[in-house]
Amino acid sequence: MSFVIWTSDCETDSVRLTKHHGLANDFLVVLDEVNGRAVEVNGELARRLCDRHTGIGADGLIRGELGEGPGAGDADVVMHLFNSDGSRAEMSGNGIRCLAHAVALARDQHEAALRIQTDAGVRRVALRRDAPDRAEVSVSMGPARPGPVIPTPVDEELDDRHLTVDLGNPHLVIETEAPDAVDLVTRGAWLEQQFPDGINVEFVAKDDGRADAIVLRVWERGAGVTSACGTGACAAAHVAHEWGLVGDVVSVEMPGGRAEVRLGADIVLVGPAELIATLEVTDE
Repeated sequence: MSFVIWTSDCETDSVRLTKHHGLANDFLVVLDEVNGRAVEVNGELARRLCDRHTGIGADGLIRGELGEGPGAGDADVVMHLFNSDGSRAEMSGNGIRCLAHAVALARDQHEAALRIQTDAGVRRVALRRDAPDRAEVSVSMGPARPGPVIPTPVDEELDDRHLTVDLGNPHLVIETEAPDAVDLVTRGAWLEQQFPDGINVEFVAKDDGRADAIVLRVWERGAGVTSACGTGACAAAHVAHEWGLVGDVVSVEMPGGRAEVRLGADIVLVGPAELIATLEVTDE
């Protein structure tokens, strides 16, 4: 599937990109190696392209820079990630899978092992394409660390068990009996605003029908309600394990589908990435 998008006020000049999703969490991916040059990507461009009414539509915009510039170290690719509201994000578990998938497709690789530099550090990614436009991807997400201090208004407002955790980006995990019943827009937005740097908010419950499984709904900082969140799945699985709800290998059920989280000193996230479209953005 291919589209051509003309935008008269877009600052880019004939940029090729692909759109992918990981469990319906969708991203636009721009690769320098596909475009033959360093593509300038910024928050304004992210807002334009990610807008679901006037742009292409996505939860985020990713630029994949070849890992040869300053600060790249021995990384194969450098990930520059913008949320749909134009803000920068340190890390995305679904986004990094989509980036790895875009790289593998561009290089015509059916299996790949990549070191991807993110704003949260280097992440090791292993990929296997199990269909022409689909891949199963595992990501070493690093350790779970204590999250930001919970502001007093949040502690006073939340009756349910809750904890913050850092997965390269900040998360607030809240246990609730019925995640589907939570008003994500109202609750998620308010909770995000209580933290000085914002926060991702996960509402989680143990899945009583399956062992070592949780049900999760997410409010993402900078993107709002999303169908899935990779770092959020890892944060929720880690906290659920701390609370004694699950074991070391956790199935995380989200509206967009199911991911697997393998807990340990280095948390591993496993899930799919799928190509939606190949596009070109050009000035009129």
